[in-house]
Amino acid sequence: MFPLKDTQPSYSRPVVTIALIAVNLLVFLFEYSLGPRTLNALIEYYGLVPDNFQLSRVFTSMFLHGGWMHVLGNMLFLWVFGNKIEDLLGHGKYLVFYLLCGIVAALGQVIASPYSTIPMVGASGAIAGVMGAYLVKFPRARILTLVFVVFFVTTIEIPAPIMLGYWFVMQLFSGFGSIARTHLSQGGTAFFAHIGGFVAGMALVKAMGASDRYNRRRDRYWE
Repeated sequence: MFPLKDTQPSYSRPVVTIALIAVNLLVFLFEYSLGPRTLNALIEYYGLVPDNFQLSRVFTSMFLHGGWMHVLGNMLFLWVFGNKIEDLLGHGKYLVFYLLCGIVAALGQVIASPYSTIPMVGASGAIAGVMGAYLVKFPRARILTLVFVVFFVTTIEIPAPIMLGYWFVMQLFSGFGSIARTHLSQGGTAFFAHIGGFVAGMALVKAMGASDRYNRRRDRYWE
């Protein structure tokens, strides 16, 4: 399932979300321009390696991706859900929120797989935080979703709690299943980064609260 857009109204231009998407895409295009050996060296140096944890690499790893589907999928989710959370929190708080979710997500994966020597890359942990925040703040929203059914492709509107709840449950099952199969030491998807980011987003958005500008704009909208 791929989200296309949501029904939640927005009251401001998502300049931080657009900037994050632009930076991620530009970094990926730079990655794409490198030869295989240079790219591997870049990933090893700037990716987050749990067995050799460095806080600076938590941030750099959030802007690296492993392929076109990886980066485009992440940016699609960031656009659909991120612009509403930015609208809610305000630009400055949203950027802090996004980075904090990324940090907690990275720590979640490091705790789950502390001896892994495989570099972690991707913005999905921070984006999972955005999704968790969306679930908390906009439970009545509906998500227009692209669905593949065997050989057919269609779009349907899915309530946000169902879509995001299903996504989170799948991360839980996949994460604990990967431990049982010892796949974490072999690389693959960082499921515990997704879980940690999602939970962090739910908690942080409650702690930060909506910006005063958002509340005023929303009140004017409904007058």
